[in-house]
Amino acid sequence: MCGLKLFLGFIFTYCLLANNTFGLSPVILIPGDGGSRLEARLNRTTVVHYICGKISDYFNIWLNLELLVPIVIDCWVDNTRLEYDNVTRLTKNPPGVEIRVPGWGDPEPVEWIDPSHESPGSYFNSIGDALVKIGYVRNVSIRGAPYDFRKAPNENGEFFVKLKTLVEETYNMNNKSAVTFIVHSMGGSMALHFLRLQPQKWKDQYVRRMVSLSTPWGGSMKAVKVFAIGDNLGSLMLRESVMRAQEITCPSLAWLMPSPLLWKPDEVLVQTDKFNYTIGDVHKWFADMDLPDAWEMFKDTQKYKSDFTAPGVEVHCLYGYNISTVEKLVYKPGTWLDGYPTLSMGDGDGTVNRRSLSACEYWAKRRGFTTLNRGKPVKSLALANAEHLKILHDQRVIDYVRTVMSI
Repeated sequence: MCGLKLFLGFIFTYCLLANNTFGLSPVILIPGDGGSRLEARLNRTTVVHYICGKISDYFNIWLNLELLVPIVIDCWVDNTRLEYDNVTRLTKNPPGVEIRVPGWGDPEPVEWIDPSHESPGSYFNSIGDALVKIGYVRNVSIRGAPYDFRKAPNENGEFFVKLKTLVEETYNMNNKSAVTFIVHSMGGSMALHFLRLQPQKWKDQYVRRMVSLSTPWGGSMKAVKVFAIGDNLGSLMLRESVMRAQEITCPSLAWLMPSPLLWKPDEVLVQTDKFNYTIGDVHKWFADMDLPDAWEMFKDTQKYKSDFTAPGVEVHCLYGYNISTVEKLVYKPGTWLDGYPTLSMGDGDGTVNRRSLSACEYWAKRRGFTTLNRGKPVKSLALANAEHLKILHDQRVIDYVRTVMSI
């Protein structure tokens, strides 16, 4: 009897290892906005506060909870903000600041955004742990693809080149097994753009599928809210207005503005007693808020959301709903855009509107006998009360990923 158990145990272990070696699709994790670590090196001549450091070697600036506290946050904002050049149409760091993205290819920096592995910095770690349990190996069949999330595709060209190399390298490391992208939030939009850049023949060989979690396929009204009043990242210690000074300098925020493909031309995004702003009034809205650079960044990124061509690979699109999500900004009569609006709420995952989260379902519609996704299957799963970030640790998602990746 004991011999039989040992034999069966050996067979099970052999099958698991064999499946990992010859069957499992290796995974590349692509994070969303805020989902990559950033490191900074300083050589500054001036700072905004006497407590701010001027000179340093590279240090972790995101996610670093010690920097996200009152007063110190002013230093963080000044070091991570971007400056827009209207001639080059590009952004740059402030003088004396260098920012780099560490850990290319390694899943650890995107599993834990905070190097200390404190719980607020947990990101893809639950999914990584689940994959390891079914035979995956970190740095072999689980890879990570971080990037500077402050910037949009027009300034992330190097990322897309490196990602193609990483896909091919991971494919070869895993017995020529096509890879699976597991993407979250803006990472899904980045992956979609990457896949559109590749020939279908290349995708057929190297990409098995894309598993998307909470991707804002058509932007989000939260971007409008952030441009207007900022976002405190859920911290009661931080003021929205302070964070806004950094957030509005990021081209990625302009890229995440609502898409005209999903918002109707006459739909009011920002309501005042003087003017109601629709998707067609974005230029006027930015001008009235005295944000000329935001308008320029918006124009730079428009082409990346005006095209909703399918990715040409198998898609699993998971997203949350039934959580209050901003749908419109309403300013009380007698107030103007420098005031604080009432947030009119609708359905979504707390960050992205449901219409944008579910836009992937369009690719599943049939034209003749094939899908709009070059005949590749598109599967969607709407999960009640799955919040935008917490979906990464939702047991329903973990079970789904584990099942799909075991096939």
